[in-house]
Amino acid sequence: DGDDQVFAWRGETFGMVSADKIAPVLKNAVVGETPPDDGIAEPGMVLTVRFDDTGETETFLLAVGGDAEDGALEICSTLSPLGTAIAGAQPGDRRTYLVPSGATVAVTLLRAVPYGSPALT
Repeated sequence: DGDDQVFAWRGETFGMVSADKIAPVLKNAVVGETPPDDGIAEPGMVLTVRFDDTGETETFLLAVGGDAEDGALEICSTLSPLGTAIAGAQPGDRRTYLVPSGATVAVTLLRAVPYGSPALT
């Protein structure tokens, strides 16, 4: 029935993650700490990526769960296929991941800045 599943993210490129799989991540999450402004994709960073097949860009908060405080940003879970692929990337890095249909999606990290950074305004 899907009651033990958690929604991942993004139209066709979303997936479902077992609640049992995400629970330990959320239990050990550090809340309220701003990640370093080092350009590396990690939880708490606002990422801008380009989907290489279409050239479309997206900006979202990479997070282990929850909502952006202002509700203005899309959220990408680190447990989603995109989140898993892009974590640890630096601007210019190209990553690929599989979507539920079995297709491979290529994405390039364009920018990574801490959530709440003045650089976002």
